[in-house]
Amino acid sequence: MTDALSQRLVPDELWALVAPLVPQFTPRRQGGGTTPVDDRAVFTAIVFVLTSGCAWRHLPPSFGVTVPTAHRRFTEWTKAGLWPRVHRAVLDELGGQGLIDWSRVVVDAAAVRAKKGGSLTGPSPVDRGKPGSKIHALSDRAGLPLSVAVSAANTNDAYGLKPLVRAIPAVKSRRGPRRRKPAKLHADKAYDIKELRAWVREQGIAVRIARKDTESSARLGRHRWVIERTIAWLFGYRRLAMRYERKANHFCAFLTLAAALTCFKRLAKAAT
Repeated sequence: MTDALSQRLVPDELWALVAPLVPQFTPRRQGGGTTPVDDRAVFTAIVFVLTSGCAWRHLPPSFGVTVPTAHRRFTEWTKAGLWPRVHRAVLDELGGQGLIDWSRVVVDAAAVRAKKGGSLTGPSPVDRGKPGSKIHALSDRAGLPLSVAVSAANTNDAYGLKPLVRAIPAVKSRRGPRRRKPAKLHADKAYDIKELRAWVREQGIAVRIARKDTESSARLGRHRWVIERTIAWLFGYRRLAMRYERKANHFCAFLTLAAALTCFKRLAKAAT
């Protein structure tokens, strides 16, 4: 793989954030032992799979990483919780530069077909009952994904709200203590549940959820387009456009990495 492509997939600035978070690797003994594969090469291969949507078995050998090694390390890093830590590290950089807009967060969800079934899948109401999952996302006012989650496709969108709010990490601020609480939360009519409204207010967050049968979705749409664009950004990582992972935690790992990379693009843009 050319150095130019590897650098585009994982720039030096991104790797500088990721490298300190990567768990220490202990190679398995095979005869006299093996030389561990470079962590950056493995991370770059994983980003390639996420971005291109290719099957693990089609991973180009030019990355210098074998398919079993890349998949095994991906599994180990997922179990170790690497991907949420990477996401938080990028958010910390954004927060420290004052690039997160906490005045409003927006929530939404979108269904994706699960090609091989697996955990956290269910009959999709928007895909003729075929097995699928649902991606849930919460973004800041500018569309930066602050938290993401996965559920079965037949899960009501509203059930994803509490986990998303709870999952917002405490992020560095330009001045003062870390912050994880937005001023206001916007959502569409799918989240119009009295108990949810009360819960959001109990968190000290103002709530703006469209009411069923009484409000036009067009008014709230002036704000909801932001999260719709965020979900489009996430689906731009082709491994998320169709779920191939049988294990939900593997699919969620790719989703969280995509959120981190989406946030990093904002960070890189600010640096230019």
